[in-house]
Amino acid sequence: MRSIVTYFIKYPITGNLLMVLILLFGWFGLKNIRSTFFPETESKNISIQVVYPGSSPEEIEEGIVTKIEDNLKGLTGIERISSVSSENSGSVNVEVASNYKTDKILQDVKNSLDRISSFPSGMEPAIIYKRENLSLAISFALSGNVDLKTLKTFARDVENELRAIDGISKVSLGGFPDEEIEVSFREADLRAYQLTFAQASDAIRKTNLEITGGKVKGKKEELLIRAKSKNYYAQDLRNIVLKNTPEGKMVRLSDVATIKDQWASSDPSRTFLNKKPSVVVTVQNTINEDIFHITEKVREYLEKYNANNEVVKATIIRDGSDYLRQRIDLLVNNGLVGAILVVVFLALFLHYRLALWVAISIPICFMGMFILGSFMGMSINVISLFGMILVIGILVDDGIVIAESIYQEYEKGKDPTQAAVDGTMNVLPAVFSAILTTVVAFSLFYFIEGRLGDIFSNMAFVVICTLIFSLVEGALILPAHISHSKALKTKEPTKVERFTSNLMNWLRNTLYAPVLRFSLQNKFFTVVIFIAMFLVTLGAFKGGIIRTTFFPFVERDDLTVSITMPAGTREDITGKWIKHIEDAAWEVNKELKKKHGKDMIVKIQRNLGPTTYDASLNISLLGGEERPVASFTISNAIRKKAGAIPLAEKVSYNISSPFGRAVSVALLGLNSKELDAAKEELKEEMSKMKILKDVVDSDQQGLREIDISLKDKASQLGLRVQDILGQVRQGFFGSEVQRLQRGIDEVKVWVRYAEQDRSSMSDLENMRIRLVNGQEYFLNCNYFIVYNYLIYKCLLLIFLAKGLKYPGLN
Repeated sequence: MRSIVTYFIKYPITGNLLMVLILLFGWFGLKNIRSTFFPETESKNISIQVVYPGSSPEEIEEGIVTKIEDNLKGLTGIERISSVSSENSGSVNVEVASNYKTDKILQDVKNSLDRISSFPSGMEPAIIYKRENLSLAISFALSGNVDLKTLKTFARDVENELRAIDGISKVSLGGFPDEEIEVSFREADLRAYQLTFAQASDAIRKTNLEITGGKVKGKKEELLIRAKSKNYYAQDLRNIVLKNTPEGKMVRLSDVATIKDQWASSDPSRTFLNKKPSVVVTVQNTINEDIFHITEKVREYLEKYNANNEVVKATIIRDGSDYLRQRIDLLVNNGLVGAILVVVFLALFLHYRLALWVAISIPICFMGMFILGSFMGMSINVISLFGMILVIGILVDDGIVIAESIYQEYEKGKDPTQAAVDGTMNVLPAVFSAILTTVVAFSLFYFIEGRLGDIFSNMAFVVICTLIFSLVEGALILPAHISHSKALKTKEPTKVERFTSNLMNWLRNTLYAPVLRFSLQNKFFTVVIFIAMFLVTLGAFKGGIIRTTFFPFVERDDLTVSITMPAGTREDITGKWIKHIEDAAWEVNKELKKKHGKDMIVKIQRNLGPTTYDASLNISLLGGEERPVASFTISNAIRKKAGAIPLAEKVSYNISSPFGRAVSVALLGLNSKELDAAKEELKEEMSKMKILKDVVDSDQQGLREIDISLKDKASQLGLRVQDILGQVRQGFFGSEVQRLQRGIDEVKVWVRYAEQDRSSMSDLENMRIRLVNGQEYFLNCNYFIVYNYLIYKCLLLIFLAKGLKYPGLN
């Protein structure tokens, strides 16, 4: 090793060439490294989405989800399976073990589901896919004095234009429900025209279609036979013929039903930005896309868009690159501060030229790390930036040790070349050991499994690679620069140098030397002192004087408020209460503005959905550097101003965190009643803890039910449960007749009762059940009664209605 060091010192052009190559290739490597918020990792999650329209959570659980889980239990490579069953749909999440490939397990999961043949007949095909690791790049809202339909049209145009930009692939829209065509009937009209839902559905299905009938093969050309009678809008379905009367009159769909294009009644999704109806456009970046490139292109696009549009304006809600840019600025500032401190203090005690060469080692080491990073698929993210901030101090320390050793050898009277060789070799083993120890310590992060291991291994890679190049730079490049620097030239010391030299000598002789002598003469006492200090430190941890946390609280610039009302609550009631909280937030902002002279709340995004009883607020605050009030103080003020929300099952005021909630407890069990009891007991105990707030659970309560069962003699009329519930479902839930493709939107055509005929218990009781022979019976028939165990003609059904009304709600 000594010969290599000597060669680089004697021939400095070699070291300079190596430095230039590292800086040059490091620059190109940096240009090829993508920027993301979190480290790029392979997705270890497989998602299974199932839709069974009109089903209850119990039906989803028993008929679909349980069967999927049972078939997946025997597969190797699966770490954990979790599922959620809700109204009309269910989802199963499969977590893949860390040492298995997700794509292989995905194929095994698909094969397992293909073997299930007992899914309910009305279930839509299951959607199975590997969930991508996507990060938010930027989101913005489109709003203006137009209706929601027009806003959606503008948003679709924006979506298409953004996707045409190179480097942007994931663009999604939110804030509006799906579109549908509703064909609604009144019960009186069905009776008047002697029609059934099945007849109407069949007529639409057989008339509104596009079908090929073959070809006519002529001598000169072939002619395609086609029927193009498929329409895509409600007004074009009006003339469909349902039946002909004995008098020869055609009964058209418009004679009996109301046909209209509308937003899906089952989807209450709405978004408001600062109380204005809005459509949210979200742009995400994949692991192969650069977040800075995306946000820059989107901002350029929005600037032009707002300049060219007067009706609809775009407002940026959140920029995912801001936090990353702040970390980069912090890194640059730390690097500059570190370099300045090195230059100043080394200049005071040694020579300013030594300090400059030590400071230059920082960018050289980082550029070397970027060379390796570009080959290993590294990305610039908050974790890798943290590793770079962490390693700066180590880089400076190693350079200072080597530079000081060389300077010390020079002061002994050696020539610059020999001083550089001897000074480097004197401390190189110690520097190598220190770097090796740090490398070994950080390499342990590679043995952590799961998502946490993926995150910390990214930081370890940065630290290890930077330290490797710091060893190369410190052993080969730095000594060559110092040996040929004017720092190793004899000259008269300046007044500042004499002062600092005298100060160091005084500190060494007056303070350090006596303490060192005392420690060497009283070894036992010295050891006891340090053991006592260690025990005191442990006591501070145990006594709570020094508090611990896995991840420290980081002041954020956004708040989230979410409420969940009792299942079945109408969207207008839920919307009323979330708007009440929004009004309270703006009132808090007014009070804070009076006190501090500026707005603390910049914008509020109000979201309704995904169910009629769920809603949330995303509150964007003034930047932390400009905001004199802490985010949790604003959150508590809004909570106090809004007060209690009557009947709400869950209300939470959260400060966003990438690491989830402060406390999260999972309860596992096979008996749902026992789980519910344990959940309530745990919530009650946790609510008593003053340090906790917003104790909520993720258990979704289903809608209240009306149970329908047949009486024993109903079979005399030829009725079965399927006959009864089939007609009830057609009228109240609806029958999906068709799916029409309008551009990229899939529009469902529904046939059902008009809303005024399916909004109360009396509507259900007065519904007519139609038999195959044409006879009709009220669902709740009171013409005959059960008396003395004699069952007469028309007592068909029993209704078991439990708690159908909420106190205080209409």
